[in-house]
Amino acid sequence: MFFGEFEYRLDEKGRLPIPPKFRPELREGVMLATGVEKCITVYPVSEWKKLAETLTSSPLTPGKLRRLKRALFATAFSLRMDGQGRIALPVSLRLHAEIADDVVIVGANNYLEIWDKLRWGEEKVTSQEQAWQIVESLERHQ
Repeated sequence: MFFGEFEYRLDEKGRLPIPPKFRPELREGVMLATGVEKCITVYPVSEWKKLAETLTSSPLTPGKLRRLKRALFATAFSLRMDGQGRIALPVSLRLHAEIADDVVIVGANNYLEIWDKLRWGEEKVTSQEQAWQIVESLERHQ
């Protein structure tokens, strides 16, 4: 399970350290893709395979499924950490997430998200406000 927030700075080659407590789970490699919001998603290979299997058995229409697969898989990168526990963020993903230097790695249960530090500050406020609204709506339906 991935949780917490971790602030880092990209080095001059665009490399980012993975928080040490997550490295053992990611030693087999990671899959990076564009997030729905302006972030980069980081999946352990096992979770990426589960996502791929879910899409294969999806009830979506063939046209919608093709578009979703293109959006997700065409932007994905398979990476391994270097000996110092870093990954090199591809330029296309950094551009998507509008990442400059300062980033926040955010745990999201079964995957991680990489955010530009300023964007994460904004998203965190919005997410926390909406999370309580969602919880309250769940309570009403029970």
